[in-house]
Amino acid sequence: MFTGIIEAVGEVVTLEPKGGDLRVRVKTNSLDLSDVILGDSIATNGVCLTVVGLPGDGYWADVSVETLDFTTLRQWKVGQRVNLERALTPSSRLGGHMVSGHVDGVGEVLSRTSDARSERFSVRAPKELARYIAHKGSITVDGTSLTVNAVDGDVFELNIVPHTIEHTVMGDYQPGHPVNLEVDVIARYLERLLLGEKELGDHAAEGS
Repeated sequence: MFTGIIEAVGEVVTLEPKGGDLRVRVKTNSLDLSDVILGDSIATNGVCLTVVGLPGDGYWADVSVETLDFTTLRQWKVGQRVNLERALTPSSRLGGHMVSGHVDGVGEVLSRTSDARSERFSVRAPKELARYIAHKGSITVDGTSLTVNAVDGDVFELNIVPHTIEHTVMGDYQPGHPVNLEVDVIARYLERLLLGEKELGDHAAEGS
């Protein structure tokens, strides 16, 4: 699990095709890897990746076809900046919200405008995710825990303060930029709880 509070911005330095999937090497820059071991998880632009190598200045991770199909990873390029966060430990502060690192879908930045010292972004989510996005609710964009300022159908708005712009990859966003989205896990569990008995009843009826 993660918090959505970005610890550092890294850089993709190698993208190595491996039998239909991909191995990626990320340079971690200021991220402290002293307590990271093989098998640990690091959220990379919101994608939970398992560390399979520690070359000293970053890490290697294998990326499955499933991950390539449902995230922005296929579009990554060498030199691209990425948000980084190590997995939670029992002593970690929960500064954002509970983030799994399992991307639900890919959205698209529609617009970016200045608002005093902040930046406003509008993002279009996949239609099947729109019902989980609520005004003043939480959403994870490329691994960053953010508050939704407004919702209109499948489009939501974000107001991003200077600190977040400076310490994440959001400063790179322009219209047309694809982003990894993870909706609030609580919203998904609530839906399952509310629909659970109905679904069980439907399955029981089908079997009778």
